[in-house]
Amino acid sequence: MRSTSRPALREPSYFVLAALLGGPLHGYAVIKRVTELSDGRVTLAAGSLYSVIDRLLGEGLVAADGEEIVNGRARRYYRLTDEGRGVLAEEADRLARAARVVTDRLSSLSAPSTTRIRPA
Repeated sequence: MRSTSRPALREPSYFVLAALLGGPLHGYAVIKRVTELSDGRVTLAAGSLYSVIDRLLGEGLVAADGEEIVNGRARRYYRLTDEGRGVLAEEADRLARAARVVTDRLSSLSAPSTTRIRPA
């Protein structure tokens, strides 16, 4: 489980973990899924993806999940670990709480208020 001292996930890492929630994917499929999940806000080049994947592998949040040869090239699959699922869930909760702070304040600001006397 994530410790409270762990920094927030960067957006690319967050969406890579989210992409793997549905099961193992190979690199190109992760890139496509990240773009879809982020509504195009996060687009990863192959080099950027593998930097993120390498970091997540090192942190134990993602694991290699097999390899196949397609058109003479190795296609490695990655999966979310239990630790990765926990970190992702905690990060989603953190983001939801942060969003609630703003949406609650916006709601209270747009609610009808009592009459205030303004100084002249």
